[in-house]
Amino acid sequence: MAKHEHGSMNIESQEATFAGFVRWSIGICVASAAVLIFMAIFRT
Repeated sequence: MAKHEHGSMNIESQEATFAGFVRWSIGICVASAAVLIFMAIFRT
């Protein structure tokens, strides 16, 4: 069995996926807050 060296794995794709997840999560939170503010202003 090959010896594992900590920190030697290529994680670029995981980092990109996580960055996309964070970007989408922030976008959804901002959009939700905007909808709630719109509803509060116009009492829809």
